[in-house]
Amino acid sequence: MTETVPSGSASDEDSNVHMNYALVSALVAFAVAQAIKLVGSGGMPSSHSATVTALAAAVGFQDGIGGTTFAIALILACVVMYDASGVRLHAGRQAELLNQIVYELPAEHPLADSRPLRELLGHTPPQVAAGALLGFFTAAIVHLITQAATMG
Repeated sequence: MTETVPSGSASDEDSNVHMNYALVSALVAFAVAQAIKLVGSGGMPSSHSATVTALAAAVGFQDGIGGTTFAIALILACVVMYDASGVRLHAGRQAELLNQIVYELPAEHPLADSRPLRELLGHTPPQVAAGALLGFFTAAIVHLITQAATMG
């Protein structure tokens, strides 16, 4: 008796990590965004936005936009981008103000020697949009490369 392996199982050729188009797209988008801004959080473009947009776009290209997987990836992307341009951006602005207050304290104050807080935490809307565009185009390019490799 021959055992058949259902489609979508771990032994499928497409399940190999190096063949996982959505994962590769997200990782490449993250690496490109980080390389552009020389590693770190905050700045242009948003690597958070690039990563989650590449993931959502790759899922959309591969599985279509009508499925549950795309819906999950899209909602995740929206939440991450909202957080990057909202909560994290404002936390960075608060850190900037707190650092200024600590800097102006007299030398004898117990907090005068405190380490400064990180100020570059979030992203402005243009940084988020640039990251989203980078992620979309990265997924599209990886999709084209993947399609060409499977045809040839």
